[in-house]
Amino acid sequence: MLTAKYKRILLKLSGEALMGESGFGIDASTLKMVAQQIKEVKEAGVEIAIVVGGGNIWRGTDAEAGGMDRATADYAGMLATVINALALQDALEREGVVSRTQTAISIQSVAEPYIRRRAIRHLEKGRVVILAAGTGNPYMTTDTAAALRAIEIKAEVLLMAKNRVDGVYSADPSKDPQAKKFAHLSHRQALNMGLEVMDTTAFSLCLENKLPVVVFDIQAPRSIQRVVAKEPIGTLLSSEE
Repeated sequence: MLTAKYKRILLKLSGEALMGESGFGIDASTLKMVAQQIKEVKEAGVEIAIVVGGGNIWRGTDAEAGGMDRATADYAGMLATVINALALQDALEREGVVSRTQTAISIQSVAEPYIRRRAIRHLEKGRVVILAAGTGNPYMTTDTAAALRAIEIKAEVLLMAKNRVDGVYSADPSKDPQAKKFAHLSHRQALNMGLEVMDTTAFSLCLENKLPVVVFDIQAPRSIQRVVAKEPIGTLLSSEE
């Protein structure tokens, strides 16, 4: 039986985390695995909000490099996150987990609008809340949305689920065999070392609001359960040295 150490969490699922071994789109087995883990964590009494990325379907930076207007590219990326959110909602409900999708842009035919108090009420009623479309603003990443929503709903921790990245390193481990993995860093240490944990806006929000962040590999066995139980997995970033 899982013994959870947190009451309320925000899980950031990158679009790449939903790709699994494929190079594009949503891998059905990965989606089911994530849904099953979320179900077990919820049954342990944890209130769960999820922010989804869209990089498995659309990458705004690539579109911008090809000549597309940046704001237009970012809005297209928001729609990609809605696709991922609906797929995750369906996977959760097939596992018997009641969930709600809320979006930062208005798409009332398929999802609720994001309203902070309503999201918190869903959590209090035991529903998983999936938050899509980032912050609803171009030039803002889903990392920033995850940090912002975690602070808004008063989550105790932000869980950054990566695909085949098991924590924060001193350098890119694929390029530098001497790269060191950190088990724990303070926000200030990570900032001073110039480590790319998330984008600078998101990191500033975490720093200013003393929001702990755990970076871990979603593909590791029972990864979400282990993070919630505070087992030594991934890298913890906190306000403490």
